[in-house]
Amino acid sequence: MMRPTDSNAATTIGDDNAPAHKPGWREAFRVYLEPASLRMFALGFSAGLPLLLVFGTLSFWLREAGVDRAKIGFISWVTLMYAFKWCWAPLVDRLPIPLLTRALGRRRSWLIVAQLGVVIGIVGMAFSDPKQSVSGVVWFALMVAFFSATQDIALDAYRIESGDKERQSALSATYQMGYRIAMIWAGAGVLWIAARAEVANPQNYDVNAWKIAYLVMAASMIVGLATVAFSREPIQKPMVRPKSAMDWLRATLIDPFVDFFTRYKWHAALILALIATYRISDIVMGIMANPFYVDMGYTKDEVAAISKLYGVIMTLVGAFVGGVLSIKIGMMRTLMLGAILSATSNLLFAWLTTRGHDVTALTLVISIDNLSSGIASTAFIAYMSSLTNISYSATQYALLSSMMLLFPKWLAGFSGVAVNAVGYPSFFVGTALLGVPVLLLIWLASRQLK
Repeated sequence: MMRPTDSNAATTIGDDNAPAHKPGWREAFRVYLEPASLRMFALGFSAGLPLLLVFGTLSFWLREAGVDRAKIGFISWVTLMYAFKWCWAPLVDRLPIPLLTRALGRRRSWLIVAQLGVVIGIVGMAFSDPKQSVSGVVWFALMVAFFSATQDIALDAYRIESGDKERQSALSATYQMGYRIAMIWAGAGVLWIAARAEVANPQNYDVNAWKIAYLVMAASMIVGLATVAFSREPIQKPMVRPKSAMDWLRATLIDPFVDFFTRYKWHAALILALIATYRISDIVMGIMANPFYVDMGYTKDEVAAISKLYGVIMTLVGAFVGGVLSIKIGMMRTLMLGAILSATSNLLFAWLTTRGHDVTALTLVISIDNLSSGIASTAFIAYMSSLTNISYSATQYALLSSMMLLFPKWLAGFSGVAVNAVGYPSFFVGTALLGVPVLLLIWLASRQLK
Protein backbone atom coordinates (compact mmCIF):
# COMPACT_ATOMS: atom_id res chain seq x y z
CA MET A 1 0.00 0.00 0.00
CA MET A 2 1.32 3.47 -0.91
CA ARG A 3 1.08 5.54 2.23
CA PRO A 4 3.10 8.48 3.50
CA THR A 5 5.32 7.44 6.35
CA ASP A 6 4.32 10.50 8.38
CA SER A 7 0.56 10.81 8.46
CA ASN A 8 0.75 14.13 10.29
CA ALA A 9 3.03 15.70 7.70
CA ALA A 10 1.33 14.61 4.52
CA THR A 11 -2.06 13.85 3.14
CA THR A 12 -2.85 10.29 2.10
CA ILE A 13 -3.44 9.26 -1.48
CA GLY A 14 -5.67 6.33 -0.65
CA ASP A 15 -8.97 8.12 -0.91
CA ASP A 16 -10.75 4.83 -1.33
CA ASN A 17 -9.73 4.01 2.24
CA ALA A 18 -12.56 6.32 3.23
CA PRO A 19 -13.34 7.42 6.78
CA ALA A 20 -16.15 5.70 8.59
CA HIS A 21 -18.50 8.65 8.12
CA LYS A 22 -19.90 8.72 4.58
CA PRO A 23 -21.21 12.21 3.76
CA GLY A 24 -24.74 12.49 2.43
CA TRP A 25 -25.54 14.29 -0.80
CA ARG A 26 -26.56 17.49 1.00
CA GLU A 27 -23.36 17.56 3.02
CA ALA A 28 -21.31 16.83 -0.11
CA PHE A 29 -22.88 19.81 -1.90
CA ARG A 30 -22.74 22.20 1.07
CA VAL A 31 -18.95 22.28 1.04
CA TYR A 32 -19.10 24.32 -2.18
CA LEU A 33 -20.58 27.27 -0.25
CA GLU A 34 -17.82 27.46 2.35
CA PRO A 35 -15.64 30.64 2.27
CA ALA A 36 -12.53 28.71 1.23
CA SER A 37 -14.38 27.20 -1.74
CA LEU A 38 -15.76 30.58 -2.84
CA ARG A 39 -12.30 32.11 -2.53
CA MET A 40 -10.82 29.39 -4.73
CA PHE A 41 -13.55 30.07 -7.28
CA ALA A 42 -12.35 33.68 -7.68
CA LEU A 43 -8.67 32.77 -7.62
CA GLY A 44 -9.31 30.04 -10.16
CA PHE A 45 -10.52 32.80 -12.49
CA SER A 46 -7.20 34.64 -12.22
CA ALA A 47 -5.32 31.39 -12.88
CA GLY A 48 -7.39 30.36 -15.90
CA LEU A 49 -7.34 33.72 -17.69
CA PRO A 50 -3.69 33.74 -18.92
CA LEU A 51 -3.53 30.16 -20.20
CA LEU A 52 -5.74 30.47 -23.27
CA LEU A 53 -4.15 33.80 -24.17
CA VAL A 54 -0.84 31.96 -24.80
CA PHE A 55 -2.39 28.64 -25.83
CA GLY A 56 -5.79 28.21 -27.51
CA THR A 57 -6.86 31.77 -28.32
CA LEU A 58 -3.36 32.64 -29.45
CA SER A 59 -3.39 29.76 -31.94
CA PHE A 60 -6.64 31.11 -33.43
CA TRP A 61 -5.08 34.59 -33.73
CA LEU A 62 -1.91 33.17 -35.32
CA ARG A 63 -3.80 31.05 -37.84
CA GLU A 64 -6.01 33.98 -38.83
CA ALA A 65 -2.84 36.04 -39.32
CA GLY A 66 -1.65 33.41 -41.79
CA VAL A 67 0.94 31.64 -39.63
CA ASP A 68 1.65 28.07 -40.78
CA ARG A 69 0.23 25.19 -38.69
CA ALA A 70 3.67 23.68 -38.09
CA LYS A 71 4.95 27.01 -36.74
CA ILE A 72 1.86 27.32 -34.52
CA GLY A 73 2.64 23.90 -33.10
CA PHE A 74 6.19 24.89 -32.27
CA ILE A 75 5.05 28.20 -30.78
CA SER A 76 2.92 26.15 -28.38
CA TRP A 77 6.20 25.23 -26.66
CA VAL A 78 5.82 28.61 -24.94
CA THR A 79 3.52 26.77 -22.55
CA LEU A 80 6.39 24.45 -21.56
CA MET A 81 7.12 27.23 -19.09
CA TYR A 82 4.37 25.65 -16.98
CA ALA A 83 6.17 22.32 -17.16
CA PHE A 84 9.39 23.75 -15.71
CA LYS A 85 7.85 25.74 -12.88
CA TRP A 86 9.25 23.22 -10.41
CA CYS A 87 12.66 24.83 -11.05
CA TRP A 88 11.68 28.03 -9.22
CA ALA A 89 8.87 26.60 -7.10
CA PRO A 90 11.19 26.14 -4.07
CA LEU A 91 11.91 29.89 -4.14
CA VAL A 92 8.20 30.72 -4.26
CA ASP A 93 7.62 28.24 -1.45
CA ARG A 94 10.30 29.64 0.86
CA LEU A 95 11.74 32.97 -0.29
CA PRO A 96 10.12 36.13 1.17
CA ILE A 97 9.60 39.21 -0.99
CA PRO A 98 10.96 42.35 0.69
CA LEU A 99 8.22 44.44 2.31
CA LEU A 100 5.36 42.60 0.57
CA THR A 101 5.73 39.33 2.47
CA ARG A 102 5.75 41.16 5.81
CA ALA A 103 2.57 43.01 4.83
CA LEU A 104 0.63 40.26 3.05
CA GLY A 105 2.19 36.92 3.96
CA ARG A 106 4.20 34.44 1.93
CA ARG A 107 1.46 33.14 -0.40
CA ARG A 108 -0.38 36.39 -1.04
CA SER A 109 2.78 38.42 -1.74
CA TRP A 110 3.87 35.99 -4.46
CA LEU A 111 0.36 35.97 -5.91
CA ILE A 112 0.32 39.77 -6.22
CA VAL A 113 3.74 39.91 -7.93
CA ALA A 114 2.80 37.10 -10.33
CA GLN A 115 -0.53 38.66 -11.26
CA LEU A 116 1.07 42.04 -12.02
CA GLY A 117 3.61 40.28 -14.25
CA VAL A 118 0.78 38.59 -16.15
CA VAL A 119 -0.92 41.95 -16.72
CA ILE A 120 2.25 43.51 -18.16
CA GLY A 121 2.83 40.53 -20.47
CA ILE A 122 -0.74 40.55 -21.82
CA VAL A 123 -0.48 44.28 -22.56
CA GLY A 124 2.75 43.58 -24.46
CA MET A 125 1.00 40.90 -26.54
CA ALA A 126 -1.81 43.34 -27.29
CA PHE A 127 0.63 45.76 -28.93
CA SER A 128 2.27 43.03 -31.07
CA ASP A 129 1.29 41.90 -34.58
CA PRO A 130 2.12 38.28 -35.57
CA LYS A 131 1.46 39.09 -39.24
CA GLN A 132 4.41 41.50 -39.18
CA SER A 133 6.63 39.65 -36.70
CA VAL A 134 5.87 36.54 -34.70
CA SER A 135 8.84 37.03 -32.37
CA GLY A 136 7.29 39.95 -30.47
CA VAL A 137 4.17 37.94 -29.65
CA VAL A 138 6.29 34.96 -28.59
CA TRP A 139 8.49 36.94 -26.17
CA PHE A 140 5.54 38.55 -24.41
CA ALA A 141 3.71 35.20 -24.41
CA LEU A 142 6.75 33.73 -22.62
CA MET A 143 6.48 36.49 -20.03
CA VAL A 144 2.79 35.76 -19.49
CA ALA A 145 3.51 32.03 -19.22
CA PHE A 146 6.32 32.57 -16.69
CA PHE A 147 4.31 34.77 -14.34
CA SER A 148 1.18 32.68 -14.85
CA ALA A 149 3.15 29.58 -13.85
CA THR A 150 4.48 31.47 -10.82
CA GLN A 151 0.92 32.38 -9.88
CA ASP A 152 -0.02 28.70 -10.17
CA ILE A 153 2.78 27.70 -7.78
CA ALA A 154 1.64 30.08 -5.08
CA LEU A 155 -2.04 29.43 -5.73
CA ASP A 156 -1.72 25.64 -5.57
CA ALA A 157 -0.01 25.96 -2.19
CA TYR A 158 -2.69 28.41 -1.06
CA ARG A 159 -5.41 25.94 -2.06
CA ILE A 160 -3.78 22.93 -0.42
CA GLU A 161 -3.26 24.88 2.81
CA SER A 162 -6.87 26.15 2.79
CA GLY A 163 -8.58 22.85 3.58
CA ASP A 164 -8.14 19.31 4.86
CA LYS A 165 -7.97 16.20 2.69
CA GLU A 166 -11.74 15.69 2.63
CA ARG A 167 -12.22 19.18 1.17
CA GLN A 168 -9.52 19.04 -1.50
CA SER A 169 -11.90 17.64 -4.12
CA ALA A 170 -14.38 20.48 -3.46
CA LEU A 171 -11.63 23.10 -3.43
CA SER A 172 -10.24 21.76 -6.70
CA ALA A 173 -13.75 21.68 -8.18
CA THR A 174 -14.51 25.32 -7.32
CA TYR A 175 -11.01 26.25 -8.49
CA GLN A 176 -11.78 24.50 -11.78
CA MET A 177 -15.12 26.30 -12.05
CA GLY A 178 -13.46 29.69 -11.68
CA TYR A 179 -10.70 28.55 -14.02
CA ARG A 180 -13.19 27.49 -16.68
CA ILE A 181 -15.24 30.68 -16.42
CA ALA A 182 -11.99 32.57 -17.04
CA MET A 183 -11.46 30.34 -20.06
CA ILE A 184 -14.89 31.37 -21.34
CA TRP A 185 -13.83 34.98 -21.01
CA ALA A 186 -10.33 34.38 -22.45
CA GLY A 187 -11.77 32.21 -25.22
CA ALA A 188 -15.28 33.27 -26.18
CA GLY A 189 -14.77 36.76 -24.75
CA VAL A 190 -11.64 37.45 -26.79
CA LEU A 191 -13.21 36.18 -30.01
CA TRP A 192 -16.46 38.05 -29.38
CA ILE A 193 -14.66 41.32 -28.60
CA ALA A 194 -12.35 40.92 -31.60
CA ALA A 195 -15.31 40.21 -33.89
CA ARG A 196 -17.16 43.30 -32.60
CA ALA A 197 -14.05 45.47 -32.93
CA GLU A 198 -13.32 44.57 -36.56
CA VAL A 199 -13.78 47.58 -38.84
CA ALA A 200 -13.09 45.71 -42.09
CA ASN A 201 -14.70 42.63 -43.63
CA PRO A 202 -14.93 39.98 -40.86
CA GLN A 203 -13.11 37.55 -43.19
CA ASN A 204 -10.06 39.85 -43.25
CA TYR A 205 -7.39 40.10 -40.58
CA ASP A 206 -7.62 43.16 -38.30
CA VAL A 207 -4.79 43.47 -35.76
CA ASN A 208 -6.47 46.37 -33.92
CA ALA A 209 -9.42 44.11 -33.06
CA TRP A 210 -7.05 41.67 -31.36
CA LYS A 211 -5.30 44.55 -29.57
CA ILE A 212 -8.57 45.72 -28.02
CA ALA A 213 -9.51 42.18 -27.01
CA TYR A 214 -6.19 41.50 -25.27
CA LEU A 215 -6.24 44.84 -23.45
CA VAL A 216 -9.65 43.93 -22.04
CA MET A 217 -8.15 40.63 -20.85
CA ALA A 218 -5.32 42.47 -19.09
CA ALA A 219 -7.87 44.62 -17.26
CA SER A 220 -9.78 41.48 -16.23
CA MET A 221 -6.91 40.37 -13.99
CA ILE A 222 -8.31 42.82 -11.42
CA VAL A 223 -10.48 39.92 -10.21
CA GLY A 224 -7.43 38.04 -8.96
CA LEU A 225 -5.69 41.10 -7.58
CA ALA A 226 -8.78 42.15 -5.60
CA THR A 227 -9.36 38.62 -4.26
CA VAL A 228 -5.80 38.36 -2.98
CA ALA A 229 -6.01 41.82 -1.41
CA PHE A 230 -9.14 40.93 0.58
CA SER A 231 -8.26 37.32 1.44
CA ARG A 232 -6.53 35.96 4.53
CA GLU A 233 -3.17 34.25 4.49
CA PRO A 234 -3.70 30.50 5.13
CA ILE A 235 -2.27 28.90 8.25
CA GLN A 236 1.11 27.37 7.47
CA LYS A 237 3.47 25.17 9.38
CA PRO A 238 6.15 27.42 10.92
CA MET A 239 9.45 27.18 9.08
CA VAL A 240 12.55 26.35 11.08
CA ARG A 241 15.04 29.20 10.74
CA PRO A 242 18.11 27.81 8.93
CA LYS A 243 21.45 27.96 10.70
CA SER A 244 23.38 28.67 7.50
CA ALA A 245 22.98 29.35 3.79
CA MET A 246 23.63 25.67 3.06
CA ASP A 247 20.86 24.65 5.46
CA TRP A 248 18.49 27.04 3.68
CA LEU A 249 19.43 25.65 0.25
CA ARG A 250 18.95 22.09 1.47
CA ALA A 251 15.55 22.87 3.03
CA THR A 252 14.43 24.85 -0.03
CA LEU A 253 15.79 22.91 -2.99
CA ILE A 254 16.50 19.37 -1.83
CA ASP A 255 14.26 18.37 1.08
CA PRO A 256 10.92 18.66 -0.82
CA PHE A 257 12.10 16.18 -3.45
CA VAL A 258 13.80 13.86 -0.96
CA ASP A 259 10.60 13.83 1.11
CA PHE A 260 8.48 12.77 -1.87
CA PHE A 261 10.72 9.91 -2.94
CA THR A 262 11.29 8.80 0.67
CA ARG A 263 7.55 8.54 1.32
CA TYR A 264 6.60 6.71 -1.88
CA LYS A 265 9.88 4.86 -2.61
CA TRP A 266 9.71 2.84 -5.85
CA HIS A 267 6.01 3.60 -6.20
CA ALA A 268 7.07 7.17 -7.00
CA ALA A 269 8.02 5.98 -10.51
CA LEU A 270 4.49 4.67 -11.11
CA ILE A 271 2.94 7.85 -9.72
CA LEU A 272 5.10 10.09 -11.90
CA ALA A 273 4.46 7.98 -15.00
CA LEU A 274 0.71 8.31 -14.47
CA ILE A 275 0.93 12.04 -13.87
CA ALA A 276 3.19 12.55 -16.90
CA THR A 277 0.70 10.93 -19.29
CA TYR A 278 -2.78 11.39 -17.81
CA ARG A 279 -3.76 14.45 -19.92
CA ILE A 280 -1.75 13.55 -23.03
CA SER A 281 -4.78 13.02 -25.31
CA ASP A 282 -6.34 16.38 -24.47
CA ILE A 283 -3.14 18.43 -24.58
CA VAL A 284 -1.81 17.08 -27.88
CA MET A 285 -5.19 17.44 -29.58
CA GLY A 286 -5.88 20.86 -28.05
CA ILE A 287 -3.09 22.67 -29.89
CA MET A 288 -4.73 22.03 -33.26
CA ALA A 289 -8.35 22.56 -32.20
CA ASN A 290 -8.51 26.26 -33.06
CA PRO A 291 -6.56 25.95 -36.34
CA PHE A 292 -9.02 23.14 -37.18
CA TYR A 293 -11.99 25.46 -36.59
CA VAL A 294 -10.42 28.14 -38.80
CA ASP A 295 -9.64 25.64 -41.57
CA MET A 296 -13.19 24.25 -41.41
CA GLY A 297 -14.59 27.71 -41.98
CA TYR A 298 -16.14 28.38 -38.57
CA THR A 299 -16.40 32.09 -37.76
CA LYS A 300 -15.18 33.82 -34.60
CA ASP A 301 -18.77 34.13 -33.36
CA GLU A 302 -19.51 30.43 -33.95
CA VAL A 303 -16.34 29.27 -32.19
CA ALA A 304 -16.91 31.77 -29.37
CA ALA A 305 -20.50 30.64 -28.79
CA ILE A 306 -20.05 26.89 -29.17
CA SER A 307 -16.48 26.00 -28.22
CA LYS A 308 -15.46 28.83 -25.91
CA LEU A 309 -18.77 29.57 -24.18
CA TYR A 310 -21.08 26.58 -24.31
CA GLY A 311 -18.14 24.17 -24.28
CA VAL A 312 -16.63 25.67 -21.15
CA ILE A 313 -20.03 25.62 -19.44
CA MET A 314 -20.06 21.88 -20.12
CA THR A 315 -16.59 21.69 -18.58
CA LEU A 316 -17.92 23.45 -15.49
CA VAL A 317 -20.68 20.86 -15.26
CA GLY A 318 -18.05 18.16 -15.63
CA ALA A 319 -15.88 19.74 -12.90
CA PHE A 320 -18.86 19.86 -10.54
CA VAL A 321 -19.78 16.25 -11.33
CA GLY A 322 -16.15 15.21 -10.90
CA GLY A 323 -15.97 16.79 -7.45
CA VAL A 324 -19.15 15.05 -6.28
CA LEU A 325 -18.10 11.71 -7.80
CA SER A 326 -14.71 11.91 -6.09
CA ILE A 327 -16.47 12.25 -2.73
CA LYS A 328 -19.07 9.55 -3.41
CA ILE A 329 -17.18 6.82 -5.35
CA GLY A 330 -13.55 7.72 -4.65
CA MET A 331 -10.81 9.58 -6.42
CA MET A 332 -9.23 6.68 -8.31
CA ARG A 333 -12.51 5.46 -9.81
CA THR A 334 -13.31 9.00 -10.94
CA LEU A 335 -9.78 9.28 -12.33
CA MET A 336 -10.33 6.14 -14.44
CA LEU A 337 -13.71 7.37 -15.69
CA GLY A 338 -12.21 10.72 -16.71
CA ALA A 339 -9.36 9.05 -18.60
CA ILE A 340 -11.72 6.80 -20.58
CA LEU A 341 -14.03 9.66 -21.49
CA SER A 342 -11.20 12.03 -22.44
CA ALA A 343 -9.50 9.58 -24.79
CA THR A 344 -12.64 8.35 -26.55
CA SER A 345 -14.05 11.87 -27.02
CA ASN A 346 -11.15 12.66 -29.36
CA LEU A 347 -12.59 10.12 -31.81
CA LEU A 348 -15.58 12.39 -32.20
CA PHE A 349 -13.34 15.08 -33.68
CA ALA A 350 -12.30 12.60 -36.38
CA TRP A 351 -16.00 12.11 -37.13
CA LEU A 352 -16.47 15.90 -37.16
CA THR A 353 -14.02 16.22 -40.06
CA THR A 354 -16.53 14.35 -42.24
CA ARG A 355 -19.36 16.78 -41.49
CA GLY A 356 -18.00 19.93 -43.11
CA HIS A 357 -19.29 23.23 -41.69
CA ASP A 358 -21.88 21.63 -39.37
CA VAL A 359 -22.67 23.74 -36.31
CA THR A 360 -24.96 21.09 -34.78
CA ALA A 361 -22.28 18.40 -35.02
CA LEU A 362 -19.71 20.77 -33.54
CA THR A 363 -22.01 21.46 -30.59
CA LEU A 364 -22.45 17.73 -29.92
CA VAL A 365 -18.71 17.01 -30.05
CA ILE A 366 -17.83 20.00 -27.86
CA SER A 367 -20.46 18.95 -25.29
CA ILE A 368 -19.05 15.47 -24.81
CA ASP A 369 -15.39 16.51 -25.00
CA ASN A 370 -15.67 19.30 -22.43
CA LEU A 371 -17.84 17.32 -20.01
CA SER A 372 -15.18 14.60 -20.07
CA SER A 373 -12.39 17.12 -19.55
CA GLY A 374 -14.12 18.64 -16.51
CA ILE A 375 -14.54 15.27 -14.79
CA ALA A 376 -10.94 14.26 -15.52
CA SER A 377 -9.42 17.59 -14.42
CA THR A 378 -11.16 17.74 -11.05
CA ALA A 379 -10.23 14.18 -10.11
CA PHE A 380 -6.66 14.67 -11.31
CA ILE A 381 -6.07 17.88 -9.35
CA ALA A 382 -7.44 16.24 -6.20
CA TYR A 383 -5.19 13.23 -6.80
CA MET A 384 -2.05 15.35 -7.17
CA SER A 385 -2.99 17.47 -4.14
CA SER A 386 -3.34 14.34 -2.03
CA LEU A 387 0.24 13.34 -2.84
CA THR A 388 1.86 16.38 -1.29
CA ASN A 389 3.38 16.97 2.12
CA ILE A 390 1.90 20.18 3.52
CA SER A 391 5.38 21.24 4.67
CA TYR A 392 6.44 21.47 1.01
CA SER A 393 3.07 21.92 -0.66
CA ALA A 394 4.08 24.54 -3.26
CA THR A 395 7.26 22.78 -4.37
CA GLN A 396 5.85 19.26 -4.49
CA TYR A 397 2.63 20.24 -6.24
CA ALA A 398 4.65 22.27 -8.76
CA LEU A 399 6.77 19.16 -9.44
CA LEU A 400 3.68 17.02 -10.00
CA SER A 401 1.80 19.53 -12.14
CA SER A 402 4.97 20.16 -14.16
CA MET A 403 5.31 16.44 -14.81
CA MET A 404 1.71 16.51 -16.04
CA LEU A 405 2.63 19.03 -18.74
CA LEU A 406 6.22 18.33 -19.76
CA PHE A 407 5.93 15.34 -22.10
CA PRO A 408 2.43 16.09 -23.49
CA LYS A 409 3.30 19.71 -24.33
CA TRP A 410 6.62 18.72 -25.88
CA LEU A 411 4.83 16.16 -28.03
CA ALA A 412 2.09 18.68 -28.85
CA GLY A 413 4.70 20.93 -30.44
CA PHE A 414 4.80 18.49 -33.36
CA SER A 415 1.01 18.45 -33.75
CA GLY A 416 1.06 20.91 -36.65
CA VAL A 417 3.65 18.81 -38.45
CA ALA A 418 1.46 15.74 -37.88
CA VAL A 419 -1.67 17.42 -39.28
CA ASN A 420 0.25 18.63 -42.34
CA ALA A 421 1.51 15.08 -42.89
CA VAL A 422 -1.56 12.88 -42.24
CA GLY A 423 -4.53 15.26 -42.09
CA TYR A 424 -6.97 16.02 -39.31
CA PRO A 425 -8.91 12.68 -39.20
CA SER A 426 -5.84 10.48 -38.63
CA PHE A 427 -4.38 13.03 -36.22
CA PHE A 428 -7.48 12.95 -33.98
CA VAL A 429 -7.57 9.12 -33.99
CA GLY A 430 -3.91 9.08 -33.02
CA THR A 431 -4.49 11.39 -30.07
CA ALA A 432 -7.25 9.07 -28.80
CA LEU A 433 -4.88 6.08 -28.95
CA LEU A 434 -2.33 7.99 -26.87
CA GLY A 435 -4.73 7.66 -23.92
CA VAL A 436 -4.81 3.85 -23.89
CA PRO A 437 -1.61 3.31 -21.81
CA VAL A 438 -2.97 5.75 -19.22
CA LEU A 439 -5.75 3.30 -18.34
CA LEU A 440 -3.18 0.63 -17.44
CA LEU A 441 -1.24 3.07 -15.24
CA ILE A 442 -4.40 4.06 -13.33
CA TRP A 443 -5.24 0.38 -12.81
CA LEU A 444 -1.74 -0.31 -11.47
CA ALA A 445 -1.86 2.74 -9.19
CA SER A 446 -5.27 1.66 -7.88
CA ARG A 447 -3.97 -1.82 -7.05
CA GLN A 448 -1.18 -0.29 -4.95
CA LEU A 449 -3.81 1.35 -2.77
CA LYS A 450 -5.35 -1.98 -1.78
